[in-house]
Amino acid sequence: MYKKLIRPIFFLFDPEKIHYFTFSILKVVSKIPLLPFFLRSFYKVKDKKLERKLFGLTFENPVGLAAGFDKNAVLYNELANFGFGFVEIGTVTPLSQIGNPKKRLFRLKDDQGIINRMGFNNNGIASAVKELKKNKGKIIIGGNIGKNTTTKPENYTADYLMCFEGLHPYVDYFVLNVSCPNVSSHAKLEDAEYLKELILEVKKMNNKQAVQKPILLKIAPDLNKRQLDEIILLMSETKLDGVIASNTSVNRKGLIESKKRLEIIGNGGLSGKPIKSRSTEVIKYLADNSGKKFPIIGVGGIHSEKDALEKLDAGADLIQIYTGFIYEGPSLVKRINKAILSRV
Repeated sequence: MYKKLIRPIFFLFDPEKIHYFTFSILKVVSKIPLLPFFLRSFYKVKDKKLERKLFGLTFENPVGLAAGFDKNAVLYNELANFGFGFVEIGTVTPLSQIGNPKKRLFRLKDDQGIINRMGFNNNGIASAVKELKKNKGKIIIGGNIGKNTTTKPENYTADYLMCFEGLHPYVDYFVLNVSCPNVSSHAKLEDAEYLKELILEVKKMNNKQAVQKPILLKIAPDLNKRQLDEIILLMSETKLDGVIASNTSVNRKGLIESKKRLEIIGNGGLSGKPIKSRSTEVIKYLADNSGKKFPIIGVGGIHSEKDALEKLDAGADLIQIYTGFIYEGPSLVKRINKAILSRV
């Protein structure tokens, strides 16, 4: 029904506008008595064999929703009804920011991909905390954090620490987003020495808390082998809890979309099917060359059960979907979980 009826209608409209329209619809329909119960009954696959225990958390199933979908933590309770094992909110920055100028979100229908240059548009830490206080405890929540666009390089760490401290009581794990291609002046975040400094400062703050929360690093799919080796070394030196591989890509090779339209679209991070293979390669390289010393959450181009199983076979412990959720619909979560069960 989704691909034949709902998606064609949605795809008639601007991607960003229909995204927020969908949020409004889900908010309204979720208030209909018993509907959330029926949604959970239809989409949720409950089986102990799906459980995954990682960095001190028990995930009901290994399929999560990636950051960027629910930036402001306004829909995670409703999204829990679609069978996800966890939802990652954000990217959250200390202060509210509007992000990059519109139009900034583009569908590549023939490629089953999306290009975005949103620029960390979000309502800021205070708004996220307000929404997270409404948590009904139905699902594990990850907090993806970043810096404000106008923050000077010498204050990057302070931005991350502010987000970490503010969200700490309300999320189950953290993700340091240092690999988004859609924010300006982020070159410092790609420097291994600075990353080590940032991670250690965040860990220092974490150690001061009564309860320590897992901290993960989200990396780009465009890193070469030398850079991936640096990530493996960084993980060893800092004892970080895990890696999310991977973020969106700036690579445009092999796309069906015309060069003319790609030029019109301009800069942005590519997600969806076009980055599937590269994301899987990064996961496999990290797993193989680290001796599987740290957990990996695999994300990038998962549009089917087969895509999900490939990520898991490559070394991912958990997976996340985003663009696949948009193209394939909510039934994708259920299909993936059933496919995982069929192999147990």
